[in-house]
Amino acid sequence: MNLKNIVESLIDNFLEAGDLALQLREEGLTKKIKSDNTPVSNGDLEVNKFIINKISEVTPDIPMISEETSDNKNNLNLKNFWLIDPIDGTYDYINNLEEFTINAGLIINNKPVAGLINAPAKKRMFYSYDKGNAFELTKGKTINLSNKPFKKSENLKFISYSTKIKPEIQKIYDELGVQKNTKMKSSLKFCVVAAGDYDGYVAEPRAYEWDIAAGHAILEHSGGSVTDFEGNEIFYGKKDLKNSSLILKNKNFL
Repeated sequence: MNLKNIVESLIDNFLEAGDLALQLREEGLTKKIKSDNTPVSNGDLEVNKFIINKISEVTPDIPMISEETSDNKNNLNLKNFWLIDPIDGTYDYINNLEEFTINAGLIINNKPVAGLINAPAKKRMFYSYDKGNAFELTKGKTINLSNKPFKKSENLKFISYSTKIKPEIQKIYDELGVQKNTKMKSSLKFCVVAAGDYDGYVAEPRAYEWDIAAGHAILEHSGGSVTDFEGNEIFYGKKDLKNSSLILKNKNFL
């Protein structure tokens, strides 16, 4: 399996998907609340259809699991599959904010081996296909995040999903010496840690595997790390597809 060819053949499709998402938002979105009490829009569903069609053309024999469709969600025997979140950060998307992303992570033997994330409102596209091969495409330039020099932070800047820091997270902050945290939604947090904009992220078990698979690949391939609170490696294809706890660190920690 040539991961480089797979990912590079999908980059333009992900940029197109970003344009589609912005166009649909400009035209006016229709919204509803799903059974899990989270919002979904016609934009989520149209981008989902577009991404699934393009990925199936490139890798027709690899099954897909998407947040917005039920296919394969109950198949506990999958080891090789795509995890897709067509719009991560739907709240931001439907409220004309910028931190939503379009995501696909390729899982082989229950580990993330490639990822694509487009943050179209931010005009930042990220992708990876192996260690040392994590990239940001922005302003017409391709930056290898693995080779990008970072300044060692004296005051560690972390991302949090809420302004209210839970005690178990504060404990880890104290152990690591985190001085500042900034609230951020969506998988963009993995990308900005990989890019060196921030130093890390900590979260208790929450959300689903499709929320993190692409970002996991990109951050690890940039030289960073993704573990649970105990330092264990994270695997995919769990029974309920729910995430474990998370600690993200950029390559300065390693």
